[in-house]
Formats: sequence, C-alpha cells, structure tokens
Amino acid sequence: MRLSGRITTAAGAALAVLGTLLVSGSTAAGAAPAPKPRVQDAFDSLGPDVKAAKLSDGRTAHYIDEGRRGGTPVLYIGGTGTSVRAAHMTDFFRSTRESFGIRLISVERNGFGDTEYDPSLGKADFAKDALEVLDRLGVKKVSVIAISGGGPYAAELAARAPGRIKALHLAAALPPYGKKAAYCALSDDALADAVKDSIADPRSWWAFPDDSAVKSIPGFADTAYEEGARTYNQRGQKSDPAPQVHEQRLYCERPGPDLSKLKAPVHLYGGDKDTTVPPASLDTWRAALPVTPVVRTYADSGHDVQYRHWDQILVDLAGQGDRTVVCHSDRTKLMAPKRADRLVSAGNATLGSCAWQK
Repeated sequence: MRLSGRITTAAGAALAVLGTLLVSGSTAAGAAPAPKPRVQDAFDSLGPDVKAAKLSDGRTAHYIDEGRRGGTPVLYIGGTGTSVRAAHMTDFFRSTRESFGIRLISVERNGFGDTEYDPSLGKADFAKDALEVLDRLGVKKVSVIAISGGGPYAAELAARAPGRIKALHLAAALPPYGKKAAYCALSDDALADAVKDSIADPRSWWAFPDDSAVKSIPGFADTAYEEGARTYNQRGQKSDPAPQVHEQRLYCERPGPDLSKLKAPVHLYGGDKDTTVPPASLDTWRAALPVTPVVRTYADSGHDVQYRHWDQILVDLAGQGDRTVVCHSDRTKLMAPKRADRLVSAGNATLGSCAWQK
C-alpha cells in the first residue's frame, strides 16, 4: 500500500475516525468529551501573602491572614524552625478550611523567614507581637492551633491573655513543663554544631519516615523543602543556626507559664508513634492545664499527626468537636463519635477524609 500520493479506503476511514476522536477529546467508546478550554476570570492562589506591620516598639512583625474577614479567626503557631508561611503546608485541605469559614492567621517568630533575629527576645515577646497583630486585624478572641515547637509559645500567649483565647488546640505540641530535654545541657556552640547540617539541608530538616501519611499528599515534600529554605535563607542569612539555637534554648526555660486563669476549652492531639514529642507529653500538658482537655490519640501517627489528622483538627477548630471525621462507603462523613468508633472498630470505616485512602 502506497501512502505517498493517496491512501486506501480502509486506511482513510481509520484516519478519519482517529481525527474525530482527537477533535472530540474521546479516546474510547462512551468516554465523555473533554471540557471546553477557557481562560479563568480570577487568579488561583499560590499560598498566603506575607504582610508586614510596624509594631509599637519599632520592630516589624510579619504575618499572614487567609480567609473570609468575617470567618472564625484561628491563630496558627508553627513548629520550631518554621517561617510564617508554614501554614501553607496545610493547604492540602484548603477547601475544607474555607468551607468551615476559618480565617487562618499566623505571626512569624524571631529570626526566621523575613523576621530579623534579636537574641534579646523571648517567648513573651512573641505573645506580645501576636496580640498586637490581632489588634491591628480587629480580632478580639481567637482560637489557637499550635504545632510541635509552637506549644511553648501557645502556652505563653494563653497565660498572657487567657480571656482572648476562644479555644486552645495543641497538636504534637512540645510542653514547656516537666523534664528538660537532654540537649539543654549542651553549650551553644555544641548545639549549633548539632543542628547546622540539618537546617542547611531542608530535605533533612523535613524528613518524614517512609510510612508517613504525608507521603501521599501531592507536592507536600517539595512544599516542606521550600518552607525550610525560606525559614533559614529568606534574608540571606545562609542557614545561620543562631536563631534555631536561641529558640531551642527558650524551650529549656522552666517553670513554664502559669495557665491557671485559662478557661477556654483545650484539645490535645498525639501520635502513638511520636518519638519527637512522645505520648507522655499529653500527661505533662494535662498536669499544667486548669481545664480537662479533649484528648485525641492516633495509633497510625507519629510526629506527623498534625497533618494526618488536620481534617479533624479543622472540624474541632470550627466548633464541631462533637463530630468525628471518617471515611465510610467511599465518602467522607462527620459522625457522632460512638457510631464512628463502632464502624472503625469493625473495619467498616477509617478515621479522616477518604483522601487518605486514595
């Protein structure tokens, strides 16, 4: 069969069918046509804008403010060695957050990201800065979610302004109470030497075990690496370990702040496999709190519990803590806890969004 000048009838018919399939977007019988291309009318978000505010003492605070202005304000306090944009790492459930009307606010800590390092500042200064930013935004009462090394700062804030805390949520959060960590006995030089390599390589700083649930989140690892690079290099500080050493020194301070005036409800979240902030830390928090907390522990999680169960945390932040997030019959549902427990125990449901099962 010569194809240089003409084609056979059969070959021509086949090519005609192929051309129809390409034009229609169908590649198999019964397939739906591709959606009609269009140019959108609004931009998609690339994550939160970092804003700057001059504080009353002349310093500059950097913060984000994401979500509907009339929504439920939530202050996000990230873990140690994170910039203000660490909240962006929870955007894998952005649609859920927006559907609950949560307004996510975060204030950057001393020496990280855009914020200049001042070795004279402590946890109480962060609490003061956060409250001043909230005042600027017109937020009187706020729910607080603290992650990992954000725990001591959340405690400081709750002690300083207990009446402004609507609810306190602590996820794998380090308590500023109880026994000090072993590294507290190291000199500053020795501590700097211990952390310098990991903060210079965000892939090392943000390494999660191979079995971590975060591995199933598209783009999570690269977002974490970008966050690590921003935290330690944004101002050209070239992974200077000084702010990190300073922050870890603050974690060694005892006694922790007095929480006796806190009346707001508290939620604690812990992973049974957590070796960074081990399960015993929940008891340490219980002993320091004047209220009986709601405690959620998860056998499937380690120090990634704040991400693996961010869906439940969002539900709790929205004031619907009397419901449990489960995947049942391939659909994500909010259920009464007893029913959810029965289904999960019977193997007919799993905790959290069905996204984790895909």
